[in-house]
Amino acid sequence: MIGYVTIGSNDFEKAKAYYDALLGELGGKRGFSNDHMQGYSGAGGAMLAVCTPNDGKPATAGNGTMFALTAANRETVDKVHAKAIALGSKDEGAPGDRGNGFYGAYFRDLDGNKLCVFKMG
Repeated sequence: MIGYVTIGSNDFEKAKAYYDALLGELGGKRGFSNDHMQGYSGAGGAMLAVCTPNDGKPATAGNGTMFALTAANRETVDKVHAKAIALGSKDEGAPGDRGNGFYGAYFRDLDGNKLCVFKMG
């Protein structure tokens, strides 16, 4: 149902390097790009893009906004969370079983955007 989401950044080059490394752990690859946006695609068909805001104002992380990334298995959740922390992310919840077959981990990227990596089942 989701085609793509965009995540704002105040340091576009740094954000691209961060997402190259992070999304590479999930099989994500660079796709669509222009002078202020870099899109990444993966197996699920939806795209995640990092960008500088079109209005020229600073990028901000939304209160209550979170982007969730699917993983093939629990080991990948663990691996992606560890990679995020190694890349400078702030830990928002170590990998673990959250109930009802949901295994997830939470972190914030370099601009404070909240992400989750998870496996259902």
